[in-house]
Amino acid sequence: MAREAQPSSEALSQLRVLEIGSSAATSYCARLFADFGADVSKVEPPAADPLRSSAPFTPSGQSAWFAFLNFNKSSITIDPADPEAIKQLTRLVEDCDILVDGRDIDCAECPSIDVAAIRQRHSGLIYLEASWFSRGGPYCEFVASDSVVRALAGLIKLVGPIEGPPLHAPDFQTGILAGLWGFIAVASSLIAQLGSRAGRSHSLSIYEACISLSEYQLFEAIERGEVMHRMGVNRFWPNFPAGIYETKKGWLGVTTITPKQWRAFCEMLDLPQLRDDPALVLGVDRLKHIEQIERLIVPKLKTRTARQWFARALERKIPIVPVPEISDLLEDQEKIERGAIVPLLMGEERALTAGSMQRLTLTPPRRGGKVPAAGERQAFTNGRMGSARGTSVPSGGARLAEQPLEGVRAIDFSMGWAGPFCTRTLADLGADVIKIEAIQYPDWWRGVDRRPNYVHGQRYEKTLRFCIMNRNKRGITLDLTRPEGLSVAKRLIARADIVVDNYSVDVLPKLGLSYEVLRTLNPRLVVMSMSAFGTNSVHRVCRAYGSTLEQGSALPSVVGTSNGPPVMSHVAFGDAVGGLNGCAAVLVALIHARQTGQGQFIDLAQVECMMPFTAPWIIVHSLSGVSERYGNRHPQFVPHGCFRCAGEDNWIMLAVTDASMWQRLAALIGRAEWAADPSLKSERRRRLIEDTIENEIESWTRRRDADEAMAQLQGARVAAGVVRAPVDLLQDPHLRSRAFFQEVERAFIGPHLQPSIPIREGAGPSPIRRAAPTLGEHNSEILADLLGLEEVEITDLVSKGIIGSKMLSEVELRKGWRSQEPSTC
Repeated sequence: MAREAQPSSEALSQLRVLEIGSSAATSYCARLFADFGADVSKVEPPAADPLRSSAPFTPSGQSAWFAFLNFNKSSITIDPADPEAIKQLTRLVEDCDILVDGRDIDCAECPSIDVAAIRQRHSGLIYLEASWFSRGGPYCEFVASDSVVRALAGLIKLVGPIEGPPLHAPDFQTGILAGLWGFIAVASSLIAQLGSRAGRSHSLSIYEACISLSEYQLFEAIERGEVMHRMGVNRFWPNFPAGIYETKKGWLGVTTITPKQWRAFCEMLDLPQLRDDPALVLGVDRLKHIEQIERLIVPKLKTRTARQWFARALERKIPIVPVPEISDLLEDQEKIERGAIVPLLMGEERALTAGSMQRLTLTPPRRGGKVPAAGERQAFTNGRMGSARGTSVPSGGARLAEQPLEGVRAIDFSMGWAGPFCTRTLADLGADVIKIEAIQYPDWWRGVDRRPNYVHGQRYEKTLRFCIMNRNKRGITLDLTRPEGLSVAKRLIARADIVVDNYSVDVLPKLGLSYEVLRTLNPRLVVMSMSAFGTNSVHRVCRAYGSTLEQGSALPSVVGTSNGPPVMSHVAFGDAVGGLNGCAAVLVALIHARQTGQGQFIDLAQVECMMPFTAPWIIVHSLSGVSERYGNRHPQFVPHGCFRCAGEDNWIMLAVTDASMWQRLAALIGRAEWAADPSLKSERRRRLIEDTIENEIESWTRRRDADEAMAQLQGARVAAGVVRAPVDLLQDPHLRSRAFFQEVERAFIGPHLQPSIPIREGAGPSPIRRAAPTLGEHNSEILADLLGLEEVEITDLVSKGIIGSKMLSEVELRKGWRSQEPSTC
């Protein structure tokens, strides 16, 4: 596929960003701005940002986590004891376009400033404030850690062996997820500011940001009953097999969801008895026969290498991928050439790390960079955006739009989770998103069942997962394989700002909607392909789901114990992460298009979007050749892990993050002598008796209900949270107090709950404006009002089957329609 001849300047080079406080989420948010050329300054105390002390460490003792979060920034040291500290910081804020504030996570000795007063004088300032749980609600004063928040958000309980504690991934996940949400909030405000000089203010809940990953399982549990429980390592309801298996050489990620994929998998393994068993057609049925199936497939998979199975699976269009180690990523020339692996300078150490995954082709991100020493400024030559920096908007002047993306239009060709999540986020922020389906092949999250009872009973209109992922959108059906449908699609695209698809890379080009065609229709258009591996990848035709993306990212290789298999963390981790990265990429490109009139193509490889979760290990491994797995323990916090509480399968996550917290914990559980022992203030000394400490904690927690234990631990200012199942979130007191779940009315299913987005501009959540569209619900509205078609023309499209409002049955499909399968869910 051809691209623009020469890359343009950096998309955000006219911006100045200031980061205060210490938080992984705000650091990652700010670094994403640095990736696209913004002048980003981090304010640190004389003792440096506490994140510089976060494990894992490089051979010279530098924090790999801090390095990944902060390359290409400058550092400014401010001593809070300096009488001029407040004035100095105030001047910095008044001279920036964006203030990213992580003080509620860790103040990091930041001087106290009155942000509200500064915004009165500098009303063009865009402000983002992040906190673990945001203002209000019973958790707002909780002490927390990455793992504690993930436990409360339903991201741990379903992972790991059936017996014993859940097996959770190490820290470094909430910062990536919440950082992306923060970037999306600020980037959308920049787009709004191009039409209005007024800045906007957002609060970000890291806890609610994590629910982006658990909302799918939550709403599936509502619809199907509480069927989800921990099923064993690399096993997740509702699909099987969808995990990681040992081969003759290497590990293999396998995902079989559709009956066709299951049949092809069985044929590949020469297991006709499994293929032909009517009790094993669907994944939920196969889950009832796990041991029987694995007795047959495990020995077969060990007869060939992971690479050999991958090659065979490509021929059969089965979602299978080798599971790489960190060393494999570092040697992957394709990822290096694409900028997924980039060089990193850390003082005298030259390392490699995960790059920016928002692969804009006209205004690409920086490829690596330098980590600043405390107080070190980096020289970047930037223009200015021409914002209202240091000025006031006159009273009664520019209108602040109700939502930041008001006036933006997106055409949504995506299906499943990742693409629709990207476009749902755009819609939630005010964009007019027009979802294009076909009566021949609707979004497969409506259901893939073609049997008469399903189709004629319109059960495809009753799936909660579709309704959750497609709210705030308008829907139209078009048969893109026919000239009339293609013509309508082109007319819509000509009036749009954004086009998003997550089909296989060749689907839209074969239909006549390649980027070369689209840019002639609309030179300002931002077009994003959300494929699994990228449009120019040697694996570009590989089928993939969110599970495949996690399997192929190397993240499982750092989860679990040193002598165990690679461990997956989620049923479809890659989908939500791909959606958030896609939304971030689209907004950057849209900012550039609004300023210059130049649209561009975005080549988003969703497997690369998972790589930031492994970034610290990539850095350490590139320098030392080793990377460590911790199990449920932590490289820095002792004690740390899941502890059993009273009742069946009830657990609490606990993390002791400093010496004073350790002393409070020891006193609470009745070990006053530990609290009084000065040697145990050292994490290294506690590590020597970690088994004993864990046993003592569990003897205390076993006598208590999980919520009771959390209340007592938090009362002693110890970071702890109940390990909740996703469905438990519906009754979570904090989420209920913040009205996180909103009730929406929709045809076919009536009132149902919807999760809010984790970014707010006021005390309450952004309201959900409309329910997800029924199939073809807005055909006439869009064709008549937007494109000006007459009623007779619309009727003609209906009579020809170009548009419609009823899904076609299997019999009707056999009349010649060609399937358009998405590359990822």
